[in-house]
Parts: sequence; structure tokens; C-alpha cells
Amino acid sequence: MKIRADIAALIREAHTNEAIAHRLGCDRTTVAKARQALRLPPSDLLGRLYAEAVPTGQVRDYQPPSGLMPLSPAQQAANRELLLAGLRGEAA
Repeated sequence: MKIRADIAALIREAHTNEAIAHRLGCDRTTVAKARQALRLPPSDLLGRLYAEAVPTGQVRDYQPPSGLMPLSPAQQAANRELLLAGLRGEAA
């Protein structure tokens, strides 16, 4: 069976058969047959959500524009306490 490249690409991105058929304007059975020919399991909504949640590596090297990394939860709590103490007029 000859498989359309656009269908194969969307199948590998874990889109559902219905979503692929709607997006490309073809029948669901065409997509199902292509998925079967590629020997890939049926995709469901949870599979798509999982595929979107898979790390891409783009966050690992993220640097905020200012060059400062986000604060840890412990540092955030300490800063919050200092701010609240200052707002209450207490000496830190």
C-alpha cells in the first residue's frame, strides 16, 4: 500500500485518525489503513496529550532575557517573607 507522506507525518506526530482525516479532507478509513500499514498502534486523545507533553529539549537551554534564572521555591518564600515584613513595617 502506498501511503501519503502527509498522513504518515501526522500519524507519527500521534494525531488521531479523525483529526488527520478532518485536517487533510480524506476519509477516516484511509488514515486507519495507513496507520495499519505502518504498523503503528491506534492513537487516542490521551496518546495525543502525551505526545504534546514529551520534552523537546527546548526548555533545558532556556535563559530568560535578563540572564537570570527563575528562583527556587525556597528563595521565593524567603523573598515573600522579607516583602511582607517590610510592608508590615517590621525591621528585618
